[in-house]
Amino acid sequence: MYKQLVASNDRAAVEGLSRQVLDPTSRYYGGTIDPGTGVAWVNHTTGTPTDMCYWGAALVNPDSAFYRDELLLARLLLATEFVLRSQHEDGSISPGWTNYHSPPDTAFVIVGYAQLYQLLASQDWAPLQQVLDNMLLFLKRTIPVMLTGGCHTPNHRWVLCAALGFLHELFGLEEAVQRADQWLAEGMDITPDGEWTERSNGIYSAVSDIMLIHAARLLDRPQLLEPVRLNLHMMVYLVHPKGEVVTDYSGRQDLGSFHDLSPYYLPYAILARSDKEPLFAGMAEWAGRALENPGVCSVNVLVRMLLEPELQQPFEDSAALPVKYEKILNGDFLRHGYLQDMEKSGHQGRIYHSRLHTDFGAPVARYRDGNTSVTLITETPSFFALRHGAVRLLAVQLASYFNPGYVPMQKMIKLPDGYHLSGEQKKGYYGPVEGELLPQTSGEPVSPWYLLPHQSRALTHEQTFRVETEVQRTDRGWTLRLHAEEPTEVMTQLSFIFGREGCFTSGELQAVGEDHYLWNGGNLRYSCEEDWIELTGGELGHLAATVREAKLQDNCKAVLVNFMTPFDKTITITLSPSMIRE
Repeated sequence: MYKQLVASNDRAAVEGLSRQVLDPTSRYYGGTIDPGTGVAWVNHTTGTPTDMCYWGAALVNPDSAFYRDELLLARLLLATEFVLRSQHEDGSISPGWTNYHSPPDTAFVIVGYAQLYQLLASQDWAPLQQVLDNMLLFLKRTIPVMLTGGCHTPNHRWVLCAALGFLHELFGLEEAVQRADQWLAEGMDITPDGEWTERSNGIYSAVSDIMLIHAARLLDRPQLLEPVRLNLHMMVYLVHPKGEVVTDYSGRQDLGSFHDLSPYYLPYAILARSDKEPLFAGMAEWAGRALENPGVCSVNVLVRMLLEPELQQPFEDSAALPVKYEKILNGDFLRHGYLQDMEKSGHQGRIYHSRLHTDFGAPVARYRDGNTSVTLITETPSFFALRHGAVRLLAVQLASYFNPGYVPMQKMIKLPDGYHLSGEQKKGYYGPVEGELLPQTSGEPVSPWYLLPHQSRALTHEQTFRVETEVQRTDRGWTLRLHAEEPTEVMTQLSFIFGREGCFTSGELQAVGEDHYLWNGGNLRYSCEEDWIELTGGELGHLAATVREAKLQDNCKAVLVNFMTPFDKTITITLSPSMIRE
């Protein structure tokens, strides 16, 4: 794998050179243009520091075609000057998306920049000195923002800790350790089964893992590796057969998007060696096969391999990964108790520039049998997802007009051959404010609605909409039985979201938009390559093409089943025989 990374790094280096701005009159002189925006940024993903890591890893590696290439060195120097010019006076950077003067995004860059600096500084090559001086100056300028800056999201805390660790290592800065300890004093936001707050298996779980690995080493806090181990063990059960990470219930932007295991390569590889854990080695090998290039600035695999040459060697012992299992995550987690304690926190459920992530620790069930992979989910719009060979049923979602939008399942109970899920919504009305509680403005010519004490209104005519779902395995696939009684005459819609790559070869479908269909009846077969799944249970109980506040996913194929309460609805899912496992 190391040789493949060197080759892909050389290709990435050439591609980055083609995007570097060489016009001295340009505001972006020396930076590399992000193809998606046409702008040169200083960030850890699409920004110039990522290209700098490709260039630096090539310059110092005798196995690279660009080893000590003076032209590439000159381009790297230009890039360091662009990064310095782009740094704000407070030491921070603005990454080019919604965060400006951002401490956590600065921390991401520090983590990558510091590792590249350490790699370059280890070389006995005098022409590197100006590059090193510029990089060290950038890092030194970040100290104030790292010692004072805050964050938005849970994982940002661990990125900040890793960055503070690197600043401590480079500058002997004890204040950096003290600041990191302030963040660490908040405790680890992970369940006993290994799930981080954001439930972001595609992006931020891997971020928390690698950043805590760095923090553990740099701050001499080995206990920080324990939550990482929990998450890495959990992830063994959260990958589909073809290497697609389960993102069906993420609390971040990877929700429902395709992500592979490559971000987990370094966490698995590093701990596989330190722990002598064959299972981690097996996962590292799987993740390594997904690495198309060394990665972005903050997690550049080749830079880390050159800093730790032992990572270039094959694993001594690698375990086979499970291909048949049934696993419930967070089934015993006392989530309800934590939620009840939320009132004591004093924030009254309001948080700015972020979110509370109250879905943290919600139960998730995973079933794998060879090339069939199923996920059952609570506290998200989708409660069921399936992969069967090349077939992707990305989501099954229930929406209604009761409280317009999706109806998430909140509870999950294991059955002998399946699961019982249930979701409940309440909606009511509010009476007039008592006279003694009215503000002065209520007696004036203008009485703004927003000045009334709405919290004092009495609740009236509250209604409850409860849906129960039984998901059962059969000898040929699965059945989904949905049941609801009251209120009556609630328009309900069940949506099946398929990958766009397949096609429907049967079923009574009525197009209501691009790749969106109402399913009136007949056996619905969806095929992809040699694989297929077949569904029964189509119904057109009303004509609504969508449910308000329940936006269907883009770049997918959606099949909609419409029915009214009360209902007792069963959908059968049959899998193509060639893929069935006994």
